[in-house]
Amino acid sequence: MTQRFSPDTADGTLPFVNSFRELPRDTNQARGIGEYAVEFLKQASPSPSVLERTQMFFTDAVLCGLSALAEKTNAPTILAAEAREYLDPNGATLLGSVDRVKAEKAIVANGSAVREWDSNGTNFGYRPDRGWTAGEFGHNDFYSVPVAAAQESGLDGATALLGMVMVDEIRGRLAEVFSLKSYRIDHVVHGAIASAATYGALRGATAEQIEFAIGMFVAHHIPWRAIRAGKQLSDSKGASAAISTEAAVLCMKRAMRGFIGPADIFRNPESMFRQFQPTSGDSPFDLSLGWSGDDFAIQGMHLKLGLYEHQSAGAIQAVISMLADPALRQPGAIERIIIRAYEPAFSIIGDPAKRNPKTRQSADHSMAYIVARTLKKAVASDQNEWWKLWEDAMLLPEDYDDVALQDPETRAWMEKIEFQHGGPEYDARYPEGIPTSVDLVLKDHTESSGLVMFPLGHARNDGAHLPEVLETKWRRLGEIAGDANGTYLRRLSGLPQLSAEELLGLYSQ
Repeated sequence: MTQRFSPDTADGTLPFVNSFRELPRDTNQARGIGEYAVEFLKQASPSPSVLERTQMFFTDAVLCGLSALAEKTNAPTILAAEAREYLDPNGATLLGSVDRVKAEKAIVANGSAVREWDSNGTNFGYRPDRGWTAGEFGHNDFYSVPVAAAQESGLDGATALLGMVMVDEIRGRLAEVFSLKSYRIDHVVHGAIASAATYGALRGATAEQIEFAIGMFVAHHIPWRAIRAGKQLSDSKGASAAISTEAAVLCMKRAMRGFIGPADIFRNPESMFRQFQPTSGDSPFDLSLGWSGDDFAIQGMHLKLGLYEHQSAGAIQAVISMLADPALRQPGAIERIIIRAYEPAFSIIGDPAKRNPKTRQSADHSMAYIVARTLKKAVASDQNEWWKLWEDAMLLPEDYDDVALQDPETRAWMEKIEFQHGGPEYDARYPEGIPTSVDLVLKDHTESSGLVMFPLGHARNDGAHLPEVLETKWRRLGEIAGDANGTYLRRLSGLPQLSAEELLGLYSQ
């Protein structure tokens, strides 16, 4: 059931009855998001399964971030050092530390670390049963916002978790109704809007202040996808969500101090939204936001089981499933590998320039490299159960270091790989799934995977063996972060039980 809600109604009250709050296109949706955010913390009731799934994505994100910092990756290291120049005894903490700094600085540093490996969660903005098929990408990069706001406000872990549900809900639903990539705008805009609303609500902002903050961000801080262009990608790609979120939080702080930003930004005739999708006065879209029960955007988001571009997950699943047959792992058995996939995967990770990646940021967006490295590790395994083989062949930070990038065996596998566009049949099945097939060409015959739509980690996969494989990923990333005993994992798993004081030590070693 849904309930039409117009934030332009006289009393501005929400009918808190049904599972969705509807923000129609002929209403002030920026104010509506503000009212939704403020009331969500007081009255919303996501189901236990929504809370559990959100906590799983949060745990995944934090362990990605901690391991990236432990490896002294460039952007996270620079931004963490910068953050320590802004100490604040009432601020938020940095990953791996109890140091408290200005919230926006903790958010940009932690957000950059979380995204650095490109190994945390993903969404594709696709909900066909309700007609929401814009198909915008997005990632679970924004949990540092509710944690920082809760730490500043003296709130507990359960409240922070509710804020995580909210930030994913707002950005996830925006991704379903407005495609930023179609206009060469970076997908982090949706997350930044959600971050402004979530941070503001947790810090006690009014709906009007949240509206002004969203208006300021959209008017002043829209990032273009130029940050993702080029043969060898820069730090800007991994830090995009973090930098935009920093700007969004600063907008929210200014609005709370009294700065009046542009109002009703989704219907503003000069805003990005109406410039790219002209209307006669309305917003380009209706927006529905989850309120209670199981139907929240997080339920449609996907997990990565290693370090790889999510568009390659179908190929990884196909290769792993076939190589569970020991005969295919014999030396010299495989002569060629033919991969077929859909657009945009073919263009994004099949770019000829990425046949010779020289940096991790380019290698983890190279189908040839990802599959070649998986093949190298899989053929060396003695596991005959595919999920155990996945654990052995899991791609980790070490698979993208300078030695791995030039590894002769990996490069030899790359030479055997041919990546083809699958054509209309494949294209039509995305983004419902990740339509991919792999042919392993042997001396006397060809083994084919058939069409893989929902690899392990995809929201529509039945999830069999997901907990085991995911825990392997978390344990290995934790070990990189110096946590051989699983202390981080236990603390993150106990998030809903943490007091406000304990939340301050959430990221500490």
